[in-house]
Amino acid sequence: MDGSAMLNILVITFSAIFTSNIVLTLFLGLCPFIAVSRELKTAVGMGGAVIFVLFSTCVLNWMIYHWILVPRELESLRFIVFIVTIAAFVQFVEMILDRYSPTLYQGLGIFLPLITVNCAILGAALFMIIRNYSFLETLGWGLGSGIGWAMAIVAMAGIRSRLANNRIPRGLQGPGITLIIAGFMALAFIGFTGIFQATR
Repeated sequence: MDGSAMLNILVITFSAIFTSNIVLTLFLGLCPFIAVSRELKTAVGMGGAVIFVLFSTCVLNWMIYHWILVPRELESLRFIVFIVTIAAFVQFVEMILDRYSPTLYQGLGIFLPLITVNCAILGAALFMIIRNYSFLETLGWGLGSGIGWAMAIVAMAGIRSRLANNRIPRGLQGPGITLIIAGFMALAFIGFTGIFQATR
């Protein structure tokens, strides 16, 4: 691999974390982002689960798409295949958390199985196909997208925990102030656009 290819992978990875952040710039996966960011511990657990599922399913879906669907001209089935792959991985994560971290499993509640239908997970896989990423570029995109989503939800949980003891006007309490914070965070992340720019 030459230096320019390696640099391109690094640019894709860092742009997925910052300038093309899946939740703050592409606005995918907002439901669990807002709902699970009330407590820092739960947000960290959800972020870790999303990193694992997003990275793993991007890699698997790339292989399935390029090695199975494309040679057999079954590209139209990619939505179904991608969702089945995501559902299988989420089930795996659920079993692991239920076995080794019951507290976190209970804390995540209904939002853990909802990773299956989290549009950020499916969106990352579809962007990978639309942008025609290579396998190594997909590794960078999947890892960066997961880290970016996790970093955003942990930052949101930290801010919301600091606001818990402050007086907030009644009309802004709950989702209102959360969306305002998300807007400011999006502006901050978009500020990195001059440094990292997604390719293709």
